[in-house]
Amino acid sequence: MNATASRRGEGPADASSPVRIGALAPLTRPGWVEAGRHLLAGLELGVREANDAGGIAGRPLDLVVRDTAADPQRAVAAVDEFAALGVAAVAGEYHSVVARAAAARADALGLPFLCSSAVLDALTEGPTDRVARLAPPQSRGWRLYADFLLGAGHRRIAVATQPSVYWASGVRILRERLAPRGGAVVELDAGGLTPAAVCDALAAERATALLLLVGVPDPAVPIVRAVRRDARLGEVLIGAPAGQPEFAGWATQLGDDGAAVPFLRYLPERLGPLGARVERALRERLGEAPSFVAFEGYDTIAVLAEVLRSHGPDRTRTAGSWPHVAVEGTRGKIDFSRLPGIGVWQWDGPPIQVVDRDPAEPGRFRILHTG
Repeated sequence: MNATASRRGEGPADASSPVRIGALAPLTRPGWVEAGRHLLAGLELGVREANDAGGIAGRPLDLVVRDTAADPQRAVAAVDEFAALGVAAVAGEYHSVVARAAAARADALGLPFLCSSAVLDALTEGPTDRVARLAPPQSRGWRLYADFLLGAGHRRIAVATQPSVYWASGVRILRERLAPRGGAVVELDAGGLTPAAVCDALAAERATALLLLVGVPDPAVPIVRAVRRDARLGEVLIGAPAGQPEFAGWATQLGDDGAAVPFLRYLPERLGPLGARVERALRERLGEAPSFVAFEGYDTIAVLAEVLRSHGPDRTRTAGSWPHVAVEGTRGKIDFSRLPGIGVWQWDGPPIQVVDRDPAEPGRFRILHTG
């Protein structure tokens, strides 16, 4: 099947057709397009390598891609379409709220879903055997980020936030981690305050750190510029736990102002042989350094290809295979288990770093904290 037909998902599924995987990614605004592009690059590289290795019992693996544009309803409609097309599994998505909607629909339709990048703890309303996830739960990463803030001497933290289940969950995690250790979180409404008003509030609250729980480029970029230029706030740390500075667009838009903004990244300190090889291939495909999201995409296909080879493209068998997975991924051995408070099968081994862009060389990342 040619690339165009693959993207449209044309043609009925039968015993001689490719084994299809439905892929979700934010490829247009208001979705985080850079993240979607990196996620798709990883997914596509994984499919290419799986097919080079013989596919699924001689049948090619085929990716049926749908753009979610960060819209939960578009994701639900795409999952409905995937079910009608006969896909063996659903994969991908970056935005947590979108992934949650997709997971609920996939579960209701009996479709196995391997979530690549979304971190919201409550990815499903309750326990399910059909959904598994590669990205670490938000509570794990954001607690580590809170520990980093405390270790750097920050006790009074301001958060510029927008309405979202994901951002609200992040604020709650930060409060729960910081409060017992003498920390406090002050919320600033990024939708109701101008960047100048955010600066005034920071000065009035005597906060030593401002975390950007907001979208990119707006309002994150104007807020960063305003804080950097305010003489009262020269010692205020700007942070972005959700990973906004990971992508090249951040450095392009902000230049030196975008350096020294710590964020969470899910990579090891050193890649092993597989990770290094995939990094080179992803760099060639993207024309830039791959983000952790691209590695998540590749690992998603590595897992699904192994499951499909072992159990065949049967949805029930795939959904029952998560506890038996043992796959070498780009960032370590991948297996799934049940974690307290998490309703899906979860990889408990993703590496987590707090990193920033080096002010002396914004194209280089500094590892500040690991866990």
